[in-house]
Amino acid sequence: MSKEFVDVLVIGAGPSGCVSSSYLKNNNVSVKVVEKTKFPRLVVGESLIPRVMDHFDEAGLFPALDKMGFEKKLGARFLRGNEVCIFDFSNKFGEGWDWTWQVPRADFDNTLAQEVINKGIDLEFETEVIDIKFNGTDSITTVRTKDGETKEIHAKFVIDSSGYGRVLPRLLDLEKPSKLSPHSAIFSHVNDINREPGEEGTLISFDIIETEVWLWVIPFSNGNTSLGIVGPTEYIDKLSENGDPTEALRKAISLSEYYVKRFGNVEFLFEPKHLKDYSCSVKKLFGEGFALTGNASEFLDPVFSSGMAFATESGMLAAKLALRQLNGEKIDWQTEYSDYILYGVDVFTTYVKEWYTGNLQELFFHQPENPDVKKKICAVLAGYVWNKDNPFVKKHDTVIKNLANLIKLEKEQTQE
Repeated sequence: MSKEFVDVLVIGAGPSGCVSSSYLKNNNVSVKVVEKTKFPRLVVGESLIPRVMDHFDEAGLFPALDKMGFEKKLGARFLRGNEVCIFDFSNKFGEGWDWTWQVPRADFDNTLAQEVINKGIDLEFETEVIDIKFNGTDSITTVRTKDGETKEIHAKFVIDSSGYGRVLPRLLDLEKPSKLSPHSAIFSHVNDINREPGEEGTLISFDIIETEVWLWVIPFSNGNTSLGIVGPTEYIDKLSENGDPTEALRKAISLSEYYVKRFGNVEFLFEPKHLKDYSCSVKKLFGEGFALTGNASEFLDPVFSSGMAFATESGMLAAKLALRQLNGEKIDWQTEYSDYILYGVDVFTTYVKEWYTGNLQELFFHQPENPDVKKKICAVLAGYVWNKDNPFVKKHDTVIKNLANLIKLEKEQTQE
């Protein structure tokens, strides 16, 4: 069996793995990336939030992405019947990027991976991790290549950015149930032949069908649009009696008064994908010789597009801490990594939960708008969930519920 020796092994070539490996390469660390699939490949998560731009910029990946001309995302629109709430990322609390992209992930991830290769990083596609053994921080990872060959990769540290593959959580028995109630999604792409000109045609929107059920509309610069329905698993399962995802997504589109005309008769570019009970979690985010990043650790819910933000945040931080550890520094992974990442996860978890209770929707659609409240919520939606100067971050566990209750009380008093 052949053997390879590197400082850091990165599992997965998605955004988290590319940010990690690029940062390490920029700092003269010997790094290898193994990716189970062949790129380009279809994956969900096409709506980004501004926080990710900090990471792509710091990793030196921004110029290659910027050249692709992806659709700029300046904010997001939420619809509920005749009610409309638009968040503008340039009008938020605190510092940070004012825009990001909405992207077909096959093209986006492939651009990232090719740029990583251009940097001279050894990235091996169609290579599956089948076993791993640790001796302190050192590890021996056994992989199987596309030719069926098995080989060992010896590393001083492993960053698991395997996403939904969740390689180390499976191999090391780290999986645990999510704190969120079971939700599912069905999505596909369409050639957006009825797209209206101007902002209406390109604006990312979330159309609320019921309190816990919503349709996403994510237009791309190539003329296609991503459509998806999200809701409690029981609701999604009932959209088609025989479990046909095409029938289910068609039914979902028909429920949207706003979008049925634009998308009701448009053909899907591929058979809709069904993501069932997608939320997941782990028992711990790190071990003596490894760190879990992105969806290999926690995945919450697509409603606020937080997935890639956590992927790149954790990927960048894991790479920085691994570099310091390789340089002989003792790292407190619990404090500097796990506690930090999980604080942001807790903030977004609160927002997801309060979205589905309807409390956050009360704040979104309340009239007249409170500009100060909206700016602070906008900063959270932009991904700046570690800025404790923002009371909607620091007091996330109480502020939404308390404000929603005040709004409901005002409505009751008005009706009396």
